[in-house]
This record gives sequence, structure tokens and C-alpha cells, in this order.
Amino acid sequence: MPAIRANFSVAAPALSARPIPSETMHWPKPTGSPVLESLHYAIESSHDVHTHYDKIVAVASWMAYEELPMPEFALPFGVGQGDANEAIDFVMVADSIDTAFTNFDTHTKFQVDYAGRHWSDSDAEFACLKHAMEQGVPILDGKYLSTVSRAELDKIFQGNIEMPMLDEKLAVLHQVGKVLAEKYDGRFHNFVHACSPKLYDNGNGLIDRLVTEFPRFNDVSMLDGHEIKFYKLAQLGIWMLYSTLHSSGEFRLDDPQKMTAFADYIVPVALRLLGITSYSKELEHCINTYQLIPRDSRWEIEIRAHCIYSTALLREEINKLRSPATQVIVPQIDARLWTHYHTTTWPHHLTETIMY
Repeated sequence: MPAIRANFSVAAPALSARPIPSETMHWPKPTGSPVLESLHYAIESSHDVHTHYDKIVAVASWMAYEELPMPEFALPFGVGQGDANEAIDFVMVADSIDTAFTNFDTHTKFQVDYAGRHWSDSDAEFACLKHAMEQGVPILDGKYLSTVSRAELDKIFQGNIEMPMLDEKLAVLHQVGKVLAEKYDGRFHNFVHACSPKLYDNGNGLIDRLVTEFPRFNDVSMLDGHEIKFYKLAQLGIWMLYSTLHSSGEFRLDDPQKMTAFADYIVPVALRLLGITSYSKELEHCINTYQLIPRDSRWEIEIRAHCIYSTALLREEINKLRSPATQVIVPQIDARLWTHYHTTTWPHHLTETIMY
């Protein structure tokens, strides 16, 4: 990223448009994902972001022959070794504040030194949490999180700069901690074990209950009266649990195929550079000149909606070319795109939010 960025917001156009008839568009087959099913209006009425099906087919024609492995995530710093409950608690507490690690005014990334290495972004967050655990701070206990002070949290996240959006993260931990303390004896693993081993299960699934019982995970936006669901952190947290613990049999998830892409800053860049999506001149200019795009604006919603929509279509096209034994689900494609593009210098959209 350039060292200097314009520090002002631009309001996305608040226009209304007649939706394009759905029969003229390609739609992924239903997977049972409320996220995917909520996107119809956002995609059909898009003004400034467009998905190109011919490009999806072209990318699938070569990406289908890559390995696209099922990610196996190992928690850093030895967290949770031999203790699946600690792993669950750590992942979900970290996930609840896994957002915004760059200062929006100075554009400096949050970084720390720990265990003889230099860490930045979410890795730095994990390092700070692990260091706090070593210092005897009960950072995984909802009772503590519900009352932690700003000064205490600032001390936990001592780095090169103050943790970006520290006040917002403090509010999240107070909210999450209160629910854990009141309903689950202070621990996320008790919540997980109380849920159905599915993402969605008539209100009792892991995502069902996360977005209902913990408002911070209810990542939705309203567009012209239509509710558009994204559930980025809710899905990412469960996916991290699955990719960390499923091979050992310590975490069961019966419907991972219902996962969508984790709509963030980076995957949209990958799709844009691959030609799968394109932006209007106005939106392209806004992104390239580092203007802030407001949360819940049409521009932000369209970018995230097309991220989920196009990756669902890409999965379908890739699977047409793979054997039954090598079929993939969307998080495998998301991982492929994020891994290859998160270090690119191509500018991504800038939205100040706690949702991703």
C-alpha cells in the first residue's frame, strides 16, 4: 500500500434500479446457505460491481487442475495442544475481534515481537493473546472479558501502535463475554458443544446460534429494504475450528459445503485481478485513490455480495472438471485466492468496520 492515502469518505450512490430478471443470470445451485440465498437482490440490482461468467469458466479451466487442498490450520504458539476445549476458546475469542489491524489515519499495521519473531495483523493479535495467557490473564474467560477495562486491553495489545479500533474491540469483548458468562459458564467451548454439529439446523446450528446469541457476529446489511447476509466472522471462526480439529475427530461439522467465501478486503481483489469481477469507473477511482467507503453503503454491499456469488459459481465450474473424489467446497477456493493475493500491492476497498 502507498504510504499516503486520502483520509476522507465518499458516499456511494444511493440509486435504485430495476432488478435484472434472474433468468438472464447464472445462479449457483442452492446449497442450503442462507448467506448465498440472501444475495439475489444485491446481485440483480448491482450498479457498480459486475461478475463475468465467461471469466469464471476460463479461470476454472486451469484452477480445477490445481491441488486446492483442504486447509489444515495449526494454532500458533502451541495453543490448545492436547486440549480441544482450549483450542475452541482461543479460536472463537480471537475470531470475535479479528478485524481492522491497520490504523485508518496513519495506515500503519499493528505489529508485535513475541517468541523471538516479528508478527503483524491477526498473527500479532494471536501472539498478544498467547502472551496474556502466559502472564495469567484469563483472556479466554467470558467473566473476565465482560468487565475488562480499556487500560487492561491496551496493555494486552502492546505493540508498535495502539491496537486499531481498540474501543470497538473492547465493546465486542464486553458483549461476547457477558453472553458467555451468563449462559455458558464463561467459555466458548460450552456454547459449541451445546449446538447441533451443523452450520444451519432449524435455528440450532452453529451459525444459526452465533448470529442470534452474539450480535457481533450478525454480519448483515440492508439494501433497499432487503436483508443481505454475509456472516464473515461467524463462518470463519467455525471454519478455523473445523480445519484445526476435524482431522483428530475433536470437532464435528456435518455440512461444511454450506460455507460461502469469507467476504473481506482481499478476496475481492483476487477476483478483480482475475477479471472475474469488474467495477465502474467511479468505484475503481474511489478504491485506487484510497477513499473510505462507508459500511453498509451500496458500494460496500455490492463488493462483498459479488465476492460470495462469484466464488460459488467458480466452485461449480471447477467441480465440473474434477473427479467425484476431488470435489471442492468454497473455503478451499477462498483459501487459494486469499493466500495468493493477500500480499499484493493492488489497492483494496477501505471500509472501517468490525465485521471483517
